[in-house]
Amino acid sequence: MPKKKKMLLIAVGAVALLAGGGAGGYVVFAKRAEAAATPVVPPALYHAMTPAFVVNLADSESSRYLQADVQLMTRDPETVAALELHAPAIRNRMLLLLGSQVAATINHRAGKEQLQKLALAEVRAVLKAEKAPDKVDALYFTSLVIQ
Repeated sequence: MPKKKKMLLIAVGAVALLAGGGAGGYVVFAKRAEAAATPVVPPALYHAMTPAFVVNLADSESSRYLQADVQLMTRDPETVAALELHAPAIRNRMLLLLGSQVAATINHRAGKEQLQKLALAEVRAVLKAEKAPDKVDALYFTSLVIQ
């Protein structure tokens, strides 16, 4: 094989090797950067508000009652501790809120969802007022009975 062809073959091989190595390095670097950019989401922590809330509803035409089991969800252990510490104040605000409801308003899904938002706001307000961690992500009614 002539010398020029050997040199050309070596040069083409070197270029191919460098291109392959560069592409492989880029893929490895891109995957590492992507993994580093993806935030790790801590697991959900649930806090049950026990015992269940039982209130008289604000219906004027008849005596109506509401029983609600409530769970609060956070991803912050400090917020769970704050929920436990301030449970009496939170329960008070929840009882006042639930007792101010009218059965006709919360008989439908939209009313229950609105009540859920209001209740979550009440929980966060208590924690903020106490200057406690207030990273409560959600409030769930695990049982809601109107009678």
